[in-house]
Amino acid sequence: MTTKNNPDNHKLTLSKEEMQRYGYKIIDHILDHFENQNNKKPVAQASREEMDSLLTEGIPNKPSPANEVLDFVMDQVIPNSNIVSHPKSFSFVPGPSNYISVMADTIATGFNIFSGGWAASPAAAELEIVTMNWLLEIFGFPTKNGGGIFTSGGSMANLTALVTARRIKCGSDFSKATIYLSDQAHSSNIKAIKVIGFKKEQIRIIPTDMEFKISLNKLKNIIARDRLEGLQPFCIIASAGTTNTGTVDPLNEIADICENEDMWFHIDGAYGGAAILASNGKRLLKGIERADSLTVDPHKWFFQPYEIGCLLVKNHNWLSSTFSEKPEYLRDIEGNESEINFYDHGIQLTRRFRALKFYMSLKTFGLDSFRKAITYNINLAEQTETLLRRSILWEITSPATLAIINFRYNPIRQNLSEEELDHINQNISQKIVNSKEALLVTTVLQGQIVLRMCLINPRTTLEDIKNTLNKCEIYAQEQLLEVSGL
Repeated sequence: MTTKNNPDNHKLTLSKEEMQRYGYKIIDHILDHFENQNNKKPVAQASREEMDSLLTEGIPNKPSPANEVLDFVMDQVIPNSNIVSHPKSFSFVPGPSNYISVMADTIATGFNIFSGGWAASPAAAELEIVTMNWLLEIFGFPTKNGGGIFTSGGSMANLTALVTARRIKCGSDFSKATIYLSDQAHSSNIKAIKVIGFKKEQIRIIPTDMEFKISLNKLKNIIARDRLEGLQPFCIIASAGTTNTGTVDPLNEIADICENEDMWFHIDGAYGGAAILASNGKRLLKGIERADSLTVDPHKWFFQPYEIGCLLVKNHNWLSSTFSEKPEYLRDIEGNESEINFYDHGIQLTRRFRALKFYMSLKTFGLDSFRKAITYNINLAEQTETLLRRSILWEITSPATLAIINFRYNPIRQNLSEEELDHINQNISQKIVNSKEALLVTTVLQGQIVLRMCLINPRTTLEDIKNTLNKCEIYAQEQLLEVSGL
C-alpha cells in the first residue's frame, strides 16, 4: 500500500481501502510477534548516541507515505525494545500479556472510548464496575460497599491509596503523621509518600528479618516511640510479594496492629496479589482481605498488556469523598449515585477503557485458566530451586516464593571471597545480557550480589531455565579461571 501524499489532508483521514490494508499489515506484525517471539532474542541494547543517530529528526511538516512510516517503526523502533513477554525474560517483573487483551486494547483505542464518566460511556463504566466486583470477590473484599479503580499501574494505585488514607486518617493537617513500611517495600511507595507531601522524617523504614519480612517487634517499638513523642502513626504499608524476593509480610499480624492502633492498612500486592488464585499462593496471602486498601497489578501476573493497575478499597465512598470535584462544566452529567463517574474515584479525569481487556480475556479464557497459569509459575520456580540445590555450583540466597527465586554462583570447595563471588555473579549477568539470549540481572540481598529470576510467564519452560543456567555456568567457569590467574 502506498497512501496518496495529500499535502492538505487536514481531516487526517485515509480511504477505506487504505485503512484496511494498513490495519491488516499491523495485525500481521502482531501475529508474527506472538507466533515467533520465542525464536528471537529478548534483550535489546543501544546507547543514547546510537538511538539519537537512528531516530532523531526534525519536525515532519510534510506528509510521508503511511507504509514507509510503519516500516521504519517495525524495522528500527520495535527491535530496539526488550521482549518482556519472551520466555527467557527473567528480570524485573516480566509482562507475559495475551493476544485477546491486545486486541481488546485495540478496540478501546480504535473507538477512542472515554472511560471517565458514566454519561460519556455507560457501558465502559459498567464493565469497570463488573470487573472491579470480580476482583473484590477474588480478594475477599466486600462487594456491597467495596470499590476501586483501574489505574495506569501499581505506582498510581499506591499513590491513590495513600492520598485516600491521608485524608481519612489525618484530615487536612498531617504535619505530625508518620507512615511505616519495610526496607523491601517497592520504591513506588516512597515516591508516592514524597509526592503527597510527607517529609523524610515522617517516613519509617522498618528492617526486615532473615526471611525479608517486616520485623513486627521493631514495627511495634517504633510506633510506640512515635506516639510517646506526640506523633500520629496513621498508616502501615505491607508487601504481598516483594519485587526482590516475592516475600509476603505477616498480613494478619499487621492487620491486628492497625486495628489496635487505629491505623490505615494498605497492602501493596502489585506483584504477588494475583497468587491468591493458586492454593499455595492463597496460603501465603492469608489476611489480605483485612486491608483497608489493596494494590494489584493486572499487567503483571494477571497477564494483561501495559497499562493496567488496580486499587481496591473496603468502602467506595472513601475514594469519591477524596477525589470528587464538581466543576461547572460537568454539572449536567453527574447522574445518580449508582452511576459511577470514575474520574471521581481517582486522580485522572481523562481515562482510557482499561477494563475492556481484563473483561474480554477473563471471559475468553476463564478464571480457571488464569488459576492454572499462576499455579504453573509457582511450581516452576520451586522446580528451579530443586534443580539449583542439586548442583555443587549454586547457592540459594532466597528460596522460591511466589515465582521469584534468588541464587548465586558459589561452587563447593572453591573458598572464594565475598568480593570474588560478587564479581563473578555480576559478570555472569553482564555476559548473559550482552549475549541477548536471556534477560537475567542481579539484585543485592544482605549485602551480596545475587542473580534473580522472576518466573511469571506461563510460556516459560524448565528447559528455558536449564539452557540459561548452562550458559551461566560456562561464563562462571571463564571468570573462575580469570580469578585463579590460570
